[in-house]
Amino acid sequence: MFKQLCSIYLILSVLIFCNACTAPLPTAESVTGSDSAAAEGSAESRGILRLAHPLLWNGKESLDPASPTQFFSANSMLYDRLTRQDETGASVPYLAASWSTNEEATEWTFILRDGVTFHNGQPLTSADVAYTFAHILDPDTGSSAAATFSLITGTETPDDLTIIFQLAKAHADFPLLLSSLTAGIIPAKSGDTIGESGIGTGPFKLEHLDAEGTTVLIANDDYWQGPPALAGIEISGIAEAQARVLAAQSGQLDAVLAATSAQADLFASDDSFTVLRFPSGRWTGLVMRTDTPPFDDVRVRQAMRLVADRQSIVDLVLDGAGTVTCDTPVGPNDIYRWNGDCPQDIEKAKALLADAGYSDGLDVTLYASNANPQLVPLAEVYQQQAAAAGINVTLEIRPADGFWTEVWMVEPFFTTFWAEFPADEMLNMAWRSNAPWNESYYQNPALDQLLDEARQTLDFDARRQLYQDAQRMIAEDGGHLIPYHIDQFSIVSNKVSNMQARDLPYIDWHLISKSE
Repeated sequence: MFKQLCSIYLILSVLIFCNACTAPLPTAESVTGSDSAAAEGSAESRGILRLAHPLLWNGKESLDPASPTQFFSANSMLYDRLTRQDETGASVPYLAASWSTNEEATEWTFILRDGVTFHNGQPLTSADVAYTFAHILDPDTGSSAAATFSLITGTETPDDLTIIFQLAKAHADFPLLLSSLTAGIIPAKSGDTIGESGIGTGPFKLEHLDAEGTTVLIANDDYWQGPPALAGIEISGIAEAQARVLAAQSGQLDAVLAATSAQADLFASDDSFTVLRFPSGRWTGLVMRTDTPPFDDVRVRQAMRLVADRQSIVDLVLDGAGTVTCDTPVGPNDIYRWNGDCPQDIEKAKALLADAGYSDGLDVTLYASNANPQLVPLAEVYQQQAAAAGINVTLEIRPADGFWTEVWMVEPFFTTFWAEFPADEMLNMAWRSNAPWNESYYQNPALDQLLDEARQTLDFDARRQLYQDAQRMIAEDGGHLIPYHIDQFSIVSNKVSNMQARDLPYIDWHLISKSE
């Protein structure tokens, strides 16, 4: 569902055999406002940025980046990762200054930046990195990233700035995995308290946590990339998407991230706001639990997908602001994306339903919510399209504040939304048989084997084919209908400068400034 992120990796196949791979630090490009604002003035002259988050976890948001209920908005500002993706999708250094690997890509050595400190003044060391990944893999943590990082069999810390990862099997794209928000680096031995303390190395540090109210972050003036240009950030919990837009219109918020095209249109003639538009790997879709009738029959799942007129869905739900997708979660700009062909075929859908024993039609209940602005419109459009094949869809609209705990991964048929993740992380996090966020309960050892083989294959073209084969498999056999990937809109007050046209985890928060 999240979900959160911008993947397009092009260069990694070249990097995996390099010694001490390096790249320049990120800069503020493709941003609102003028040149990058440095935090050279007094703390009093810096503004407070006011944002909102959608209360995905109904107030149970955790500041532990490994938590299955992590507070994504706040955590993107509190923590740094070893690597990050640049605007081309390549892995570039972040807390790691460089890295290298052996010829088999089963051992990766990372050199940390010197002089980085946590919010409590403690210096970042390799022991903290080793602890972070042990914490992710600890079953008691329940991390959604545990399946992704389960290939790590051990770490070594020969000195304070060097960490060596041993992998059970080769992984040619291992540095890319380390860019995930779930891999934010935390202090050693902080697992019991990190969910409330939020101590990271990021540009902002926690002053007050109130997920349902307002969470307050203040500038980390000892940040390793320089003092932030903002004095702080306030993040208010607003579950409903339209309420977030109204809050911006009334001057209570300075920006609305992940807005829809229709919401952005409301600000088109407002000179006090700028609208940023950019393609993303975000998607909303329908989930059929493959362990529950009638969706435990692959013929039913295939019929449910065949009734969809995807271009019409894009036009009606997204106002044309999206890319037609054939049930792959991998974003349109990802180098591993599979571009299938998935035209609507009502007659074939009817035939499949008849073969499955539903020649007189099929009655299903689809659960949706206004937690995301596309979920209810998607459900309504699908309801109309499915009727042509005798699929009678009853809509059950549930409140946003309980949807993710009472409906998601509970009911047999429900809507979902996800932010952008690199192909390997996305597929392993939500489709691998033992993945904690396997929301369709899809169990396919053949898919697990494909994902393993892709990770181990050092040749880029062969690796890409394996990832594409995996996407084709879930499109033909899995439990998702993913009709599109969403063009993302950010609505930003003109008092704010240097807000990048990027997904939330990739924004350089320390560069953003605000005039009062």
